[in-house]
Amino acid sequence: MRKEIFRLTIPNIITNITIPLLGIVDLALLGHLNSHVYLGAVSIGAMIFNILYWGMNFLRMSTTGFTAQAFGRKDNSKIASNLISPVMIGVSIGILLIFLQYPIDKLSFYLLDAEKQTEQFASSYFAIRIWAAPATLALYGFYGWFIGVQNAKYPMIVAVSINIVNVALSYFFIYNLEMNSDGAAIGTVIAQYFGLLLSLVFVYVKYKNYFKNYKLKIKINKSEFSRYFAVNANIFIRTLGIMAVFTFFTGSSANRGTLVLDANTILFQFYIFFSYFVDGFAYAAEALTGRYFGKKNKAKLVKAIKEIFKYSFLISIIFTLVYLFLGKEIIKLMSSQAEVIALAEKYLFWTWLLPILSFASFIWDGAFVGMTASKEMRNTMLFSSVLVFFPAFYLLQNYMENNALWLALILFLTQTLIFGKILHKKF
Repeated sequence: MRKEIFRLTIPNIITNITIPLLGIVDLALLGHLNSHVYLGAVSIGAMIFNILYWGMNFLRMSTTGFTAQAFGRKDNSKIASNLISPVMIGVSIGILLIFLQYPIDKLSFYLLDAEKQTEQFASSYFAIRIWAAPATLALYGFYGWFIGVQNAKYPMIVAVSINIVNVALSYFFIYNLEMNSDGAAIGTVIAQYFGLLLSLVFVYVKYKNYFKNYKLKIKINKSEFSRYFAVNANIFIRTLGIMAVFTFFTGSSANRGTLVLDANTILFQFYIFFSYFVDGFAYAAEALTGRYFGKKNKAKLVKAIKEIFKYSFLISIIFTLVYLFLGKEIIKLMSSQAEVIALAEKYLFWTWLLPILSFASFIWDGAFVGMTASKEMRNTMLFSSVLVFFPAFYLLQNYMENNALWLALILFLTQTLIFGKILHKKF
């Protein structure tokens, strides 16, 4: 079991760390140009796409659960359809976003209210990069499907390849052709379609047997469609809950001034960096629980969850110790401004609690994805956000100020742990 867990976990950790580099590369390349306008344009453009794509993460999560269960049952026809359906949906949504780019552009920049010149370049960046939407969303389906068939290596290779292509092309377009932020957008578009092509090659080379006898059914099975729609809708609502909490965290930080925003943003990176590692175990939970749930092997399902909890707990202890003893040095690596460093150090103790209190929420999430227990995921998130996070913040903000925001976040993550454990008893 341990070998299986780490075979799935390690490539997923590498993938998690690699994916954010897609935006970081563009920012780094543009940060060395002679104007800050291009950097600001890509920052705003990337933020718009993050919001658009984050809400579509249900394509990956539901695909993993359905595919892992079919893999456990050795149902080749279902394994095949569980790739084709999300890819077709992803491409369709991507094409829809292209058609809706004008209203999305206008609404986004109306809400953001950026400087005129920055907005002009950001709008151009958006108009180019939106053409990658079909490939980007189709890749969600491929990533979920590969994990479902217990293969974490291919998503890692695809993610790394996308970044290599993106770095090379963006550098060429920005510095050789002097296309600035537009060049960054073109590099990203080409890199995404390269990743899609590579994913198709992997499926053809290793998994074509699943599709030999598969026939695309035009007739819709109402019960299957209803379940598929319900699972995706519930995961979408769950994702909106997470987005609401994290967006509110940033917005509330900004309302307290630039200094608080900068300090909280730096400290929140402690959580993000930890999440890259523990999410690798969550993906392993998705694959293994789905597989054993599909096989109806409850003993192995429970054993897999217990083992994953054990290793992710050890990771959380390591991160807690790192943040405890090296937290101040990490802050100084991310900022050279004395006021920001001093304020971040004042609230540093919250980061000592984050790993140990948040790791379980990742693992329960993974287990629920594997078992397509989307209703439980939705209810957990609604409970944790609506009944825990927001009430805690509003009740305590006048007494604890910025500490109230961090305590609300801690309670949000802890309640996810407790509620998830209660719900798991159903299985």
